[in-house]
This record gives sequence, C-alpha cells and structure tokens, in this order.
Amino acid sequence: MATVTVTDATFESEVLQSDVPVIVDFWAEWCGPCKMIAPHLDAISEEMADKVKIVKVDVDNNQQTAQALRIMSMPTLVAFKDGQPVAQKVGAGSKTDLSNWISSAI
Repeated sequence: MATVTVTDATFESEVLQSDVPVIVDFWAEWCGPCKMIAPHLDAISEEMADKVKIVKVDVDNNQQTAQALRIMSMPTLVAFKDGQPVAQKVGAGSKTDLSNWISSAI
C-alpha cells in the first residue's frame, strides 16, 4: 500500500482511529529533505504494509493538525499507536535509517 494523503478533516479517522500503527510524515512542498525521503517512505510502506500504515500531511494545507502536535520542523515523522503519539523523528534519513526507526517505533 502506498502512502496515503491525510488532511485535518481525515486525520482522526485515518490516524487516531486506525487499527494498525501509523507513521505520519509531516511535510511541505517547499521542503527539499521532505522530497528526498518520500520515495523511501513509499518503498517502506509497500514492504511493511502488513505492519504499519504510512500517511502524509502537508503542513501548509493542514495547519490545524500540525499546530496541535507542535510540529515545527520538516520533515517530522510521528508514530501513532492506538491513537497516541509514541515516537517522533525530525529530519531526513536513509531508507535504512527510516526503516529501522519505524520498526523500533511500532
């Protein structure tokens, strides 16, 4: 399953009410490092589809969610389990780094 785009309106149903752990990628169109990790997250989403859901939130168009979670830097990844944030990673990384962080977070 490829990454899913989530908005302020769908955040609760897609993330907080999810039956599986969710990694939320808070990103912005102008953010270079965000674009660097996007293909890694798409690949990880495919590889780990049975364990985790990876979603993307564009902070410029969905400021309510970003502000509620105090997201200040892009990219920021937040792991949610049972509707609660359990881990956070700020900044870009290699596919291996991201995969390892996701595995440890969920």
